Amino acid sequence: MDIIISNSSNEPIYEQIREQIKNKIVASELSPGDRLPSIRTLAKDLRVSVITTKSAYDDLEREGFVETIPSKGTYVAAKNRELLREEQLKKIEKLIETAVSLAKVSLIEKEKLDEMIDIFYEED
Repeated sequence: MDIIISNSSNEPIYEQIREQIKNKIVASELSPGDRLPSIRTLAKDLRVSVITTKSAYDDLEREGFVETIPSKGTYVAAKNRELLREEQLKKIEKLIETAVSLAKVSLIEKEKLDEMIDIFYEED
């Protein structure tokens, strides 16, 4: 599983892992029933603590993205993709609201904000 950890990020490593797995589920890169790497395997592959990967998996399970079957492994849960997408849209709306408020206070025109969004959207 391709997960990229950034040591320069302010986000804790377990959150980086959690978010990247969650994004793969929302983007249909991981499907319901797909088995995730074991906690130990992922920790070894990423060169992080087992506790770190366990924290990420525990959060994903609490949020309903994965389910763990004792002695069998951790699998992508059969959660409604529309519900997952809706959760992501709510997060985006909050971020956009913050950006628009800051732009208004800074007297930045909507066209400039649109241009900035276009630039970020087109970046890989």
